[in-house]
Parts: sequence; C-alpha cells; structure tokens
Amino acid sequence: MISTLLQVPTLTRSRVTTAYVAAVVTDGLQLLAGPLGWLALDQALDVVAAVLMWRLLGFHPLLLPTFVVEFLPVADLLPTWTGCVALVVALRKRQQRSVPARTQGTVIDV
Repeated sequence: MISTLLQVPTLTRSRVTTAYVAAVVTDGLQLLAGPLGWLALDQALDVVAAVLMWRLLGFHPLLLPTFVVEFLPVADLLPTWTGCVALVVALRKRQQRSVPARTQGTVIDV
C-alpha cells in the first residue's frame, strides 16, 4: 500500500501544467485571502495543494517543508507552492533523464 503511494509518476506535459496551475492558483488565493487567514482558508488550501502535488508529481521530500512553511504567519504570503513545483519538476526531469531509455516509458520533455 505504501509503495503504491510513493511511486513516482512519469512527468507528462499535462501533469506539469496542472501542477503549475494548481500551485499558482493556490498561492494567488492565499495572497488574496491573507486577511481572512483566521477562517482556516489558508490551511485548507495547503492541504488541497499538498495532496494535488503528491498525486500529480509523486511524493517528494520538498513537499513537506513547503506544507509546514505555509503555516508560518508571514511566509504564507510567499509563492511557496509555485517554487516547490518548479524545484520538484526540475529534479524529476533530471531523475528521469538519468534512467535508461528502455525502462523509462513515454516521457514528454516539458
């Protein structure tokens, strides 16, 4: 069960685009809802964003500090989800390039 949750999906153009859109929308909503933070909207958005990133890009250790940093009062105004997606995508692309082509499957370079 755990091994299926920790599998790294192959990056496709649609996965990467969806992850970036979700990250930018989450960061934008958190910036706009800054004064409404007491309604726990920020935390709900963080949980949804973390689950989406995990499903789209696979689990990566960078998701954990991003999720935690979002709970700090001023840091939640930074575009941390967008930055996290950029780093995870770059690392995953490098990781997929290092895998031999015969075991890699179909990968779209984005």
